[in-house]
Amino acid sequence: MQLKKNTIDEHNQPLISEHKRKFDFISAGINNIDAVIKKLVDFNVAIPSWALGTGGTRFGRFAGSGEPGNLVEKMEDIGLLHALNKSSGAISLHIPWDIPENYADIKSLAAQLGLQFDAVNSNTFQDQKARELSYKFGSLQHVNKAVRKQAIEHNIEVIKHGIELGSKALTVWLSDGSCFPGQLNFRKAFQNTLESLQEIYAALPADWKVFVEYKAFEPNFYSMTVGDWGQSLLYANKLGPKAFTLVDLGHHLPNANIEQIVSLLLMEKKLAGFHFNDSKYGDDDLTVGSIRPYQLFLIFIELVEGMDARGMNHATDLGWMIDASHNVKDPLEDLLQSVEAIMIAYAQALLIDRKKLNEAQDSNDVVTAQEVLQDTFRTDVRSIVAEARLRSGAALNPVQLFRDIKVREQLIKERGTKTVATGL
Repeated sequence: MQLKKNTIDEHNQPLISEHKRKFDFISAGINNIDAVIKKLVDFNVAIPSWALGTGGTRFGRFAGSGEPGNLVEKMEDIGLLHALNKSSGAISLHIPWDIPENYADIKSLAAQLGLQFDAVNSNTFQDQKARELSYKFGSLQHVNKAVRKQAIEHNIEVIKHGIELGSKALTVWLSDGSCFPGQLNFRKAFQNTLESLQEIYAALPADWKVFVEYKAFEPNFYSMTVGDWGQSLLYANKLGPKAFTLVDLGHHLPNANIEQIVSLLLMEKKLAGFHFNDSKYGDDDLTVGSIRPYQLFLIFIELVEGMDARGMNHATDLGWMIDASHNVKDPLEDLLQSVEAIMIAYAQALLIDRKKLNEAQDSNDVVTAQEVLQDTFRTDVRSIVAEARLRSGAALNPVQLFRDIKVREQLIKERGTKTVATGL
């Protein structure tokens, strides 16, 4: 399903008057409003190919109707999201769930939908039908060299797919670790993983990056071979200048200070980017901003400050991707809400009075520093984000339009009620 431009115009027309009232009110006190909107217009968040279907838990998955059954349909769904918000213009492929059958056709479809190919993602956390050996006891860390070789070859294969599509990065997330004390020799596991990553790193094209993602627990609950940002940074430093640490908001122990982690990784020029989601307890994979919107805002404060300190391009110098799914929402509506939450937090961070904040920090004025942050966080910037969409030719209210034109119902008519998307 593809969205026609006049459909968006017809949706926006009755909403413009009220939108303009709200936007004029909030923008009146912002001197650099056009510069802020320009940054919002330029900012895009990649959608992973596996997120277009209903997610699941360890207990079950309740597949929705009209789910995309192949890569083409997944790309069409992301194209629809991008038409609605103009902030979802990239797709991140997970291999082997979504292997292109014809590169030329897939690239042509991407161009038609206004999409680019973000980082490609390998998968050695599941056994694959085409692979002889099992990853039950690890992949790149495995005590069996043959298993490590199989995992290395898979990652190199993923790189080759990415090269054909125009991607520029490989994301490696490992489920490797142990569930019980004594199960694993930590030093050997680290060394095996490093040597495996070094072979993968050697296969990267000159203009590529590798993102080493970490996770504190799950599926292993005693140790993870890339368990925190320090371990990921160790690998990245040992690998070389094309290796970076990827931060997933759900991959931390409760109450971790993610904003401080972000600040330090940026300072060290080793932050790859983000996988956005939200959580109450662990890696819950909930809608971005649905549980801890203030934390998301604080993270973006450090992102903007750190990127500006280095003269980085906010839109292109880091990788931005949503990594969230759940059983109880329409996945497309969930993604629209997640992108909106990201854009709101980003807009708020752009509006921070940096001069006042820096002065408060330099004079140990804790009260004023808190007031600066909370005044901005409590400012309703939704009309600014909507104005950025309007100027981009997107919908003022993407979720409302999605429902008004009955997108899910149309997808069910096209695909049926029993489709199950590939992926988790």
